Amino acid sequence: MTTQYKIYPYRWVVLAAFMFINLTIQILWISYAPITGPAAEYYGVTDLQIGLLAMSFMIAFIPLSIPVSWVIDTYGFRIAVSIGAVLMGIFGILRGLAGENYTLVLWSTFGLAAAQPFLLNAWTKVPANWFAIEERATAVGIVTLGNLIGTALGMVLTPILIESTSIATIQLIYGGIAAFSAVVFLIFARETPPTPPCPPGMEVRALMLDGLKHAFTIRAFWFGLLVSFIGLGIFNGTTTWIENIVRPRGFTPTDAGTLGALMIVGGVIGAVVMPALSDKQRKRQLFLYIAFIGAIPGLIGLTFATTSTLLFGSAFVMGFFLISALPIAMQYASEVTQPTPEGTSNGLIQLFGQGAVVFVYIMEAMKSADGSFTRSLLLAVGLLVISIFFVSQMKDPQQLVQNK
Repeated sequence: MTTQYKIYPYRWVVLAAFMFINLTIQILWISYAPITGPAAEYYGVTDLQIGLLAMSFMIAFIPLSIPVSWVIDTYGFRIAVSIGAVLMGIFGILRGLAGENYTLVLWSTFGLAAAQPFLLNAWTKVPANWFAIEERATAVGIVTLGNLIGTALGMVLTPILIESTSIATIQLIYGGIAAFSAVVFLIFARETPPTPPCPPGMEVRALMLDGLKHAFTIRAFWFGLLVSFIGLGIFNGTTTWIENIVRPRGFTPTDAGTLGALMIVGGVIGAVVMPALSDKQRKRQLFLYIAFIGAIPGLIGLTFATTSTLLFGSAFVMGFFLISALPIAMQYASEVTQPTPEGTSNGLIQLFGQGAVVFVYIMEAMKSADGSFTRSLLLAVGLLVISIFFVSQMKDPQQLVQNK
């Protein structure tokens, strides 16, 4: 079958440019999380107001996701992602120039938050345009890898940099990197290869609104939305409040950054290994089972560990399994909802995941008088158990089974 169409090496250039801007938006998203206490003191605000800087990304995503998906599916990912990249570069620099003014920082952050859907909602569109079907979950996993590396860099570098420079300067540095990544994407990205990367007919997708209606008629897709809501809610919640979670147990902001980085390192490995195995085995449901079951012991360790060894090890395990579920779930959604456009199915998955900002807020609201997040973390464990039932309703897409 592979002789009937052509796969172009340039696909890796396009994917790398796309991966780079996804990496930088994550640095900008998470950079306040490991220094919540010092940042609150620097701006003269509360911990919750610092948490709002991360939550604003999720809040803005909710009204923007569907319109952005329409732009991606109507005009192509290159135009749509370029819009997001330019917004990211501009507001990233403006946030650094805001100095100690929290109000300006917050408004600049909302500008960054408006850019994010243009990047996240194209995760499956780029592989669909450039990669063979048996490579697509792997390609989505590589984009996920870029996101995770960005999150890890924001977690690790920010507590280190804050020892020698101001928070405003750190944000200006991050904004400069974001602007550079935007320029790289504008130069190197291409919408499509000269010829399709798949057999004739497999590239055909419905119009966006028709595809949206079709997606909601697929029962398995609803369960995919639910597991994405749970998985991204737990990931966003633990990363947003990472320093607050470990502070009552005597850990420092640097420890929090290391913890977050190890969770991401585990996720990086998981996001490469698990989608590749899923592609090779042509199975999605099995690997979603593995992901959600495997994340449970890691989350329990994160909840109760009092030694750095156990805490860091638990974070690695949780990251490996939980984060690896995202690219598999996204590719599953793309396959099970055909002919719904990839940007639409991807956008809906991301929308439900970012809608889990409510869980991020609940985590802060449930903390005890001494600042402990134990109750909310145990709630997260219970949600992982529920997600396993949802996965049981997500049978492998028919075309995946037929192409084995």
